[in-house]
Amino acid sequence: MPYVVTDACIKCKFMDCVEVCPTHAFHEGPNAVVINPSDCANCALCEMVCPVAAIVSRAGLPPALAGYAELNRRLAGQWPKITVKGAVPADAEEWAEVADKGRYLEGA
Repeated sequence: MPYVVTDACIKCKFMDCVEVCPTHAFHEGPNAVVINPSDCANCALCEMVCPVAAIVSRAGLPPALAGYAELNRRLAGQWPKITVKGAVPADAEEWAEVADKGRYLEGA
């Protein structure tokens, strides 16, 4: 079962996950990353290193976040693949504890 990036990543985009992904399944948008479910190896490494717990197994997605599975799939087809951790937003720490950030997603 592939892993899914949820709204907790939005405006944080720490990208520790990108560094550990053995299959390079991540794609980068303006203020978040997503996982291409076709490339995900289901290894859980990304989930373990995410400092804001933004990555969840699709099987473990709470009902309120179920739409993020399809959103990851769709945006992975639009956003460029990322294989190296990029610059973390300057205000990422300020957004780390903010909940329900879906409305702030750019490039969707």
